[in-house]
Amino acid sequence: IVSKVAKEVSKVGLQYSIDVLAALKEAGYSQGMLQRNNLIGSKTLTNLRRGQPVTWKTQETICKLLHCQPSDFMEYVDDDL
Repeated sequence: IVSKVAKEVSKVGLQYSIDVLAALKEAGYSQGMLQRNNLIGSKTLTNLRRGQPVTWKTQETICKLLHCQPSDFMEYVDDDL
C-alpha cells in the first residue's frame, strides 16, 4: 500500500522546468567550482541531476547565482489536470 501511495504522490508536485546545472554552467558556475566554494554540495548536485527536490537554502543559492526567482526554474505539475 505504501508504494502505491508513493507512486500517486510522485505524480503531483514540483519539478524543474529547466536544466538547472546547464543554466549554472552557462552562467559560469561549473559543478567543481560550486563544490569547491561550498555553494552546492555533491549530494545536492546529484539530486539536481536526477530531478529530485533540494532544500530551500539550495533554491535560494540557485536564485542568487542565476539572478532569478524559483518559478524561473521550477513548476508545479498536477497530472490530474
